[in-house]
Amino acid sequence: MSTTLPHIGIITQARMTSTRLPAKIFKELNHKPLLQYHIERLQKTGFDIAIATTVNSTDNCVVEFAEIHKIRSHRGSENNVLSRFHETAKKFNFDIIIRVTSDCPLIDPHLIRNSVEKYLKLNNQNLYMGNGIERTFARGFDFEIFSFKLLDEAFKNATLESDLEHVTPYIWNNRSGEVELYHVKQDQKNNGLRITVDTADDFELIKTLIEKYKAETLPYNEIEAILNAHPELVAINAHIEQKKYKY
Repeated sequence: MSTTLPHIGIITQARMTSTRLPAKIFKELNHKPLLQYHIERLQKTGFDIAIATTVNSTDNCVVEFAEIHKIRSHRGSENNVLSRFHETAKKFNFDIIIRVTSDCPLIDPHLIRNSVEKYLKLNNQNLYMGNGIERTFARGFDFEIFSFKLLDEAFKNATLESDLEHVTPYIWNNRSGEVELYHVKQDQKNNGLRITVDTADDFELIKTLIEKYKAETLPYNEIEAILNAHPELVAINAHIEQKKYKY
């Protein structure tokens, strides 16, 4: 008697109207937009991918990108990102959701894949797994894994503006009282490193990492090692203060 495997899907949120660096996802390096680096890294996981963008006309180009690259996409509310994620997961019948954000062009596929394997072994629909709360990895390798059940509960019950805007606080704050947290951590603490793109200085660092070190071909630990060996690179965007609730 066979059992049906859960449908695992990555949902990445992407929009053009980011406040600190508008249109950042289409800034190009080596004639390739950052969004494409992000998607190509995610495709190495082997999981289905969906881009959750907004109904704004400014995001027509995001949908066009998805169509060109044969990536699923869904358009929803700009501000109620929780509803946008819920609609996307429901539309594509994702049983298990991996949440990432498109400002992470060097996100690590193997780190995600290995974590999903752990998640599946634990076999708990009330489990939230992520590496962004007790942070030991560089910011820019962020991911969260949770069931559609938990997403559905958040969608139906969340009322705080921060819960709606940032998708998962209702889950990882355990507002339902039933969530078990699993923090993905490494021994070395690299939480002070930053390879996400939210400002022009962030982009300059990614530009150097890709053009000089071919970071788009490297795993997370080698990228972190490059930064730890070159404090002048870390200094490029060390002054940037991360927005709250980024994960």
